[in-house]
Amino acid sequence: MPPIAFQRWRDLLFVHWRVSPAALRPLVPPSLTLDLCDRIAWVTLIPFEIAESRPAAWPRRLAHRFLEVNLRTYVRGPDGEPGIYFWSLDTSSPIAVAGARLLYGLPYFPASMAMDRAGGHVAYHSQRRIGPPAELHVDWTVGAALGTAAAGSIDHFLVERYQLYVSRARLIFRARVRHRPYPLHEASVSHLSETLLRAAGIPAPAEAPLLHFSPGVDVNIFPPHRVRAHRQ
Repeated sequence: MPPIAFQRWRDLLFVHWRVSPAALRPLVPPSLTLDLCDRIAWVTLIPFEIAESRPAAWPRRLAHRFLEVNLRTYVRGPDGEPGIYFWSLDTSSPIAVAGARLLYGLPYFPASMAMDRAGGHVAYHSQRRIGPPAELHVDWTVGAALGTAAAGSIDHFLVERYQLYVSRARLIFRARVRHRPYPLHEASVSHLSETLLRAAGIPAPAEAPLLHFSPGVDVNIFPPHRVRAHRQ
């Protein structure tokens, strides 16, 4: 089946925290299994820019541009495949909020957002306008290039995910994306304050986060489909 949309994701900061599986289990639909790495669950916050977004059949001149922050964890679906589960996706685009909620059932929220770049330094701000109150203020600096994540590494586990799961009317749906592996860089954060985790019911992490930065990838997005458990 061909993709239904095309996007260019740019200047992504991945902020990963280790979290107890017991703390996350009540916050994820029971038909999804937490995907653990060395018996630890992870939560990731990603501020970035969608530099181009359009239906696949539309010309580029009709694309629109916006900012987005998403909060996710790592799961396996009823089919056993690895993917991600979103608690929230905040965006500056009302079109994205309406379209993603209608077509995918994703928890998108409208937000006032700004992203300022100066050389390798980025300042990012988001304040949710509707829904559980949530803000993000983060300043980061891009470091040395790392290449792509090696298969089997924690970097690969956290970054290279190509499908999402969503629960709608007690059913599980899956949507796939396709893109080349993320080119990764080191990143350092000089300031981070956020209330997105608290808004999702996630306890405050006890440790400093693991960080990745990527200049971005071009993405094909596919429609959602209902997922059924594999028969034994």
